[in-house]
Amino acid sequence: MMGDDGAGPLLAEMCAAAPQGEWIVFDGGSAPERDVAAIRELRPQRLMIVDATDMGLDPGEIRIIDPDDIAEMFLMTTHNMPLNYLVDQLKEDIGDVIFVGIQPDIVGFYYPMTPNIKAAVETIYSRLAGWEGSGGFLPL
Repeated sequence: MMGDDGAGPLLAEMCAAAPQGEWIVFDGGSAPERDVAAIRELRPQRLMIVDATDMGLDPGEIRIIDPDDIAEMFLMTTHNMPLNYLVDQLKEDIGDVIFVGIQPDIVGFYYPMTPNIKAAVETIYSRLAGWEGSGGFLPL
């Protein structure tokens, strides 16, 4: 519904249809803070958050963002709660929090997702089963 901002939900859909590796998937949508209790209950060793994130890059570029830098970077978000608050809450119980940003092209009501963003989501999806470290993506 929000064009390229649907990158995370698209990845969740793909994983629900054909899981990759041993990831447990939550579709946080516009209010990922609703899933904090369920995630904490699972006590995962690793948590990956994937979101369309305006980083000033070319559309579809993927970067690993240090969770400690999210607030300082003032990443633009369409979520109800700033992502740095969410990450700070989760880091209390999870050792490894990975934030994967996909540079969107068009974020607006009723726009379709652009091909570059779909391709970026497919790239992340293809690496999930064998994910190690940064998944082979560059840091921001």
